Amino acid sequence: MRKLQSQGVHHITIVGANRQTSIDFWEGVLGMPFVFEQPNLDNASESHLYFDPGDGRLITVFTNEERVPDPARVSTEPGAVHHVAFALSQSTFRQAVERLDERGIEHSGVKDRGFMDSIYFSDPLGLLIELASYRFEPPPGYTHPEVLLEAHRLRVARGDYNIAEVHLADAIEALVLRSRESLSDDRSARDPY
Repeated sequence: MRKLQSQGVHHITIVGANRQTSIDFWEGVLGMPFVFEQPNLDNASESHLYFDPGDGRLITVFTNEERVPDPARVSTEPGAVHHVAFALSQSTFRQAVERLDERGIEHSGVKDRGFMDSIYFSDPLGLLIELASYRFEPPPGYTHPEVLLEAHRLRVARGDYNIAEVHLADAIEALVLRSRESLSDDRSARDPY
């Protein structure tokens, strides 16, 4: 038996309201260019809108002109999608509260997640949206998940409750130590002063 090896998220499809509400939210609020549209090939009464979230992938939305925005929270039963998170740069994230407030969009305010910061709010149909911004950049040749894996190992070994910035910094240092050679026999921290 062999795995079906994933190579990333291809796209995520959301059930939206009408066409204009979907465009206004995904492009007008989240800044995702509206790049493609065609009929929903499995349901002739719906359209299929495609948006570019900025990472080479797609967010797609099924729309129907008879559906109207309904901010009631979508299901959080087991098996349901809890939320969808989108990456923001730190510079944009620091302005997110102001930009949501100027539109009158209710939100959670900034939440400290240890390794990232988050803000939560709902789309026009009640789907919980997270805006997330990492507090670190991985060293060249590494990804965010590789740094988080190393930080997790350090956190568990130290008996800490959750990942904090110290774990991230130590993880980055450990990855650099393993991946870059040095002529020094002793690469430990020292105080030259």
